[in-house]
Amino acid sequence: MTCKRSLRLLVKQLERFIIQYISFVLLFYPAAYQPGEACAAVAEEGDTSPATLILCRACGHELAFGTDINHVHSRLALSSRNDTLIGGRRVNIQLFENPHGHQFEVITFRKADVTQHWPADKHFSWFPGFSWTVATCPRCKTHLGWAFQPSDWPDMITKATFEDSTHTFLALIIDRLLREDFASSLLVTPKSFMS
Repeated sequence: MTCKRSLRLLVKQLERFIIQYISFVLLFYPAAYQPGEACAAVAEEGDTSPATLILCRACGHELAFGTDINHVHSRLALSSRNDTLIGGRRVNIQLFENPHGHQFEVITFRKADVTQHWPADKHFSWFPGFSWTVATCPRCKTHLGWAFQPSDWPDMITKATFEDSTHTFLALIIDRLLREDFASSLLVTPKSFMS
């Protein structure tokens, strides 16, 4: 009985790891997916820039630019790794676990077009000294991650105050994001439109 339960747990963890790995590869290495002839061409390695748009994976809403990525280190991360984007941009990815045991790989951004749901909560923050609030896509309302503000700030602030401060940041879940250049490579272009 215990062996079967351990095996199920191991399989579940392996599935979660594979899904996270595939999501990461699709997000940051669009050249790893080679579409057929009818699909638009994948961007060449030199064509990708840090200014690449980051989209909501659920609806395609434009959330941020690659230049908005800003690493904020947390000693509470279960793990942290650096990965190189095509074009040479290094991105730090941190793994966190919430009190319910759900794990999330996140990238921190200086700013992004998300909806924050105040009031901010000081409990169970992954970044000591910061309060958090849920961040969702403004178009489809998908949970994208969390917005962090200093703990000594009021629980309710305006979006303008959040965006204007250099002390605020967002931690967005990798699995919920998509790069625009990769999304464009998935679109089918009729052969009659290709020259």
